[in-house]
Amino acid sequence: MNGAGTGTVLAAGCVLWRRCGRVEIALVHRPKYDDWSLPKGKLKRGESARAGAVREVLEETGMRCVLGEALPTARYVVEGRPKEVHYWVAEALGGSFEPSREVDRILWLPPAEARVWLTHDRDRPLVDAFLKSSPSGV
Repeated sequence: MNGAGTGTVLAAGCVLWRRCGRVEIALVHRPKYDDWSLPKGKLKRGESARAGAVREVLEETGMRCVLGEALPTARYVVEGRPKEVHYWVAEALGGSFEPSREVDRILWLPPAEARVWLTHDRDRPLVDAFLKSSPSGV
């Protein structure tokens, strides 16, 4: 699933959540773009979207996760190329964040606050869909 024949960039990501007395979701800061977004990234050649979503969460947040319900697929254009990002709800199982060139900060925020922090309007409906999915009584 790499989109090579279509010219479409294929990616996957998650609305990563945890319960710390309250439900919080993870946002990552990407210094290259100076933005706050959900963990996501391009699929490797031959990689399934599910496997890519789990890998990207681990690489960007340091968290192991278990995927839950599929969320809406985001479609938009980046640098003149169509991009398609498959998303899932994902529960954080543990791990620890290590800053990198790609992601230098992570925030765990209640969904309503995270929605405000997101840089791109296209990410907000994913938080809304997460809330509708009601993982573990959100």
